[in-house]
Amino acid sequence: MSYRIILFLILGIDATILLFETSSLSISYAESMILYEEFSFLSLLVKASIYFFGTNDFALRFPMIILHLLSAILLYKISKEYVQKEKNRLWLVLIFVLLPGVVSSAIILNNAGLIIFGLLFFVYIYKNFSRKYTYFLLTLYLLIAGDFVYLFLALCIYAIYTKERNFFIFNITAFFISIFLYGIDAKGAPQGHFLDAMGVYSAIFTPIIFIYLFYILYRRYLTKDIEILWFIATVPFLLSLILSFRQRIELEVFAPYLILALVLAAQTFYHSYRVRLKMFRTNYKLAFTLSLIFLILNTLVVFFNKELYPYLSKPQNHFAYNMHVAKELASELKSRGIECVDTDYKMSSRLRFYGVTNCNAYKLTQVSKNIKNRDNVTISYKNRPVYYGNVTKVNTN
Repeated sequence: MSYRIILFLILGIDATILLFETSSLSISYAESMILYEEFSFLSLLVKASIYFFGTNDFALRFPMIILHLLSAILLYKISKEYVQKEKNRLWLVLIFVLLPGVVSSAIILNNAGLIIFGLLFFVYIYKNFSRKYTYFLLTLYLLIAGDFVYLFLALCIYAIYTKERNFFIFNITAFFISIFLYGIDAKGAPQGHFLDAMGVYSAIFTPIIFIYLFYILYRRYLTKDIEILWFIATVPFLLSLILSFRQRIELEVFAPYLILALVLAAQTFYHSYRVRLKMFRTNYKLAFTLSLIFLILNTLVVFFNKELYPYLSKPQNHFAYNMHVAKELASELKSRGIECVDTDYKMSSRLRFYGVTNCNAYKLTQVSKNIKNRDNVTISYKNRPVYYGNVTKVNTN
């Protein structure tokens, strides 16, 4: 079977699963803010999708799924320079689409998926086209999102290393303009969150892969085997660790940069594996197999997350709780003929997406436990109640 056919088979299965997963999620409060309150490239992208496909979960998440699939294709093309065998490049793509952080970025509306695509697209343009296209693309990134500020910083240091004066001037200018336009997050009192950051990185990449990525970046620094991918992956990663000593950081902004180290890790892994005799390859096979097993298990947990509710003492502790309830709650309210309610701001913003607007005719209040009352509404998953609400008709006379 052609390797290209296998690639599109992997991406086809991946897309099918992601599209199926969209039906099990509700819009979160953060996503509703992007859709209704923000003016950004991502917001415009989603609004365009909703314009063509209607107001539904598929249209909400379709742009992220497309960016995810394009990212996988770009990764496959970029890796050709680093991993010669197409079979090994397919394994790299498979690992990429199974990473918990990548899966989340493919279905959750935030800048992570956009950054991953943007970084891979930049590397592809940088390595295959003239520098003028690189400058044009970076200028677009400056206007699209403030999260590309760390790309400009990494390219500044890379330009110093390669002694490219013009490239340095351009990127340092873009770096300061980006800070001026979007600012930086330095709020809050100094607190140590280094261990938290390491834990989140491990969850995003799985522990084995995260440790190996860290090792590869450090090893290449010692051997001076560093190039543009190394700088883009390493500079934001180190900056995130430094900042974590002071404050809690948003790792969905920094983690996409580290994903580029996958290409370097694949190159080193396959080179180390190939130069060894068969009898000494056991440890490499074991590490790869364990990594794949952990990836599959993590992905299954993400896709079948509602199965966890019966085992949690507090449903609110579920890692995806903020992306549940709203759709089912809106459906239940509509079935009772209620098209608008007065409720807390976060839930009101989420219900708006499903056609339940804000008004004073009914009041919706979340309650701690179910009290038998015909005005109450209960949302359950797998026979486990996860939300209790009370709907009261307001007498306006």
